[in-house]
Amino acid sequence: MALVGRKFRGRKRFQYPGDLEGTPLLLPTLDSALRVAFDLAMERLGIRPVIAAEVDDMAMLRPLAREGAGMALVPPVVVVGELERGSLVEHHRFTEIREHFYAISPSRRFPNPLVDELLTGVRSEPG
Repeated sequence: MALVGRKFRGRKRFQYPGDLEGTPLLLPTLDSALRVAFDLAMERLGIRPVIAAEVDDMAMLRPLAREGAGMALVPPVVVVGELERGSLVEHHRFTEIREHFYAISPSRRFPNPLVDELLTGVRSEPG
């Protein structure tokens, strides 16, 4: 997970955790495991974040962050296009907060070899 947002203009680089206080954040809703982990991290640091919006759809965090509504807590894969184009930048990466993705693949009479290769590679990765 990472905090992503627009590049700061005319300002020094974002410093975590010091610059977090007073920075508007776009966060997943409270029923998200990611939000619980983020809130726990903030509690440990003694930081009371400024919550600009709580969103239950990761895809909605992208346009809000692009428009400058605040920094969004998202898996970087959700905003990879924006990061590559430079419309968003990664300000901080949380190595202790992770998103889990699952793939369910039913047995098929004619299996797709590319899907099989992909799933075999994912299963073999640690963690």
